[in-house]
Amino acid sequence: MSEAQKTAGRQDAGPSTVTGVDRFFRITERGSTFGREIRGGFATFFTMAYILVLNPLILGSAKDKFGEQLDPVQLTTATALVAAVMTIIMGVGGNLPLALAAGLGLNAVVAFQLAPLMSWDDAMGLIVLEGLLICVLVVTGLREAVMHAIPLPLKQAISVGIGLFIALIGFVDAGFVTRIPDAANTTVPVQLGSTGTLAGWPMLVFCGGVLLTIGLLARKVRGAILVSIVAMTAVALVINALADVRTWGLTTPEWPDRIVDAPDFGLLGQFSLFGAFGQVGVVTVVLLVFTLVLSDFFDTMGTVVGVSAEAGLLDEDGKVPGLGKVLLIDGAAAVAGGAASASSATSYIESAAGVGEGARTGFANLVTGSLFGLALFLTPLLTIVPLQAAAPALVAVGFLMMTQVRHIEWDRYEIAVPAFLTIAVMPFTYSITNGIGAGFLAYVLVKTVLGRAKEVHWLLWGTSALFLVYFAIDPIEQLLGV
Repeated sequence: MSEAQKTAGRQDAGPSTVTGVDRFFRITERGSTFGREIRGGFATFFTMAYILVLNPLILGSAKDKFGEQLDPVQLTTATALVAAVMTIIMGVGGNLPLALAAGLGLNAVVAFQLAPLMSWDDAMGLIVLEGLLICVLVVTGLREAVMHAIPLPLKQAISVGIGLFIALIGFVDAGFVTRIPDAANTTVPVQLGSTGTLAGWPMLVFCGGVLLTIGLLARKVRGAILVSIVAMTAVALVINALADVRTWGLTTPEWPDRIVDAPDFGLLGQFSLFGAFGQVGVVTVVLLVFTLVLSDFFDTMGTVVGVSAEAGLLDEDGKVPGLGKVLLIDGAAAVAGGAASASSATSYIESAAGVGEGARTGFANLVTGSLFGLALFLTPLLTIVPLQAAAPALVAVGFLMMTQVRHIEWDRYEIAVPAFLTIAVMPFTYSITNGIGAGFLAYVLVKTVLGRAKEVHWLLWGTSALFLVYFAIDPIEQLLGV
């Protein structure tokens, strides 16, 4: 951190005595003040509070193998609880202004990749296993080996592909894009709206929400996504009260009888650690857990480094202070998310909003975590948000994740081809796992064809072999008579 920043921090702090809390969080030492930390904590909460709406939206709209759906109210409670507890733990244990909550992209994997293959308990059990594996990787020091095994362009392509996948989910959930029934005898798989045109008040809410979110993001308004959700929910409430709307889908925007209610902790502990093995087999479970670890682990690394750099906390070697603790807490957050049926919790890049307000320590997390704790008692208010008001946020997050495409070297075939397949296969097959597998296999193939097979890390060879079995599982089962 520059001397100017430190001096400004001391001037802002005034003549107050350095307290024990100050010393514990190193607030003055990092050139911050209690006022800045509090403002930063509020800013972070308001830029990521949309997860309290989106996580129940994504998980609650999916059905497991047996047709069961998770309760939106219980999902909201679980989401808020995990975010509150793990954000505070990160603040105290990691001393970074880095908030945690259910990860977008990861929850899409749970809802649309895991749940259709097994029960919700089994799917959440895989999340717990993923978190435990991340903890083991951190404790044993294997994170460096895993980090070096996956080429950076593939990591970036995975993020871009997930972004497109999330955006597609947003368009589908809002009804902006619908599947054309096979009986239509058309070669076009999807269409605009339900009839080829956009019609109805709910669609107006969605389109207005997309435009509003884009405008706010372009203006760099803090909390743009949350502001859009709140504003369009208000519009939907008015429309629903005045107009004759046939259907809003899963959630009708109606003002609840009460705003405050006791939290419903019914989903806590509803997970089966090894149930998935009996549902889909060992090979599929290994690949699914690997996909979760890959998405969670590398997203966290990028977020931690990015937020720390923005806060000026990297040391002279570009390392994050206390990185081991931070990664261990992040792994524990994944375990907590699975155990609470809220999906894997992870570090949020939106924490940079708090850094922008001056937060430099984990004290800001105490504020953010407390606000998530307060949200536990406001679930009736949070569950009036219709899909059409929340789905624009998915489109916006998809855009934000898509921006990493600029870092990929498209003029190098050994990078461009695997990256393209990773990005394209995810949304086109509605599967994150398929996209990652296609990218890995293409990378190994192109490198081999170019006579540069030795450049491929042995872990990537092993993973690609697993993906080859995954894609060819049906003919292999036929060959073996399984």
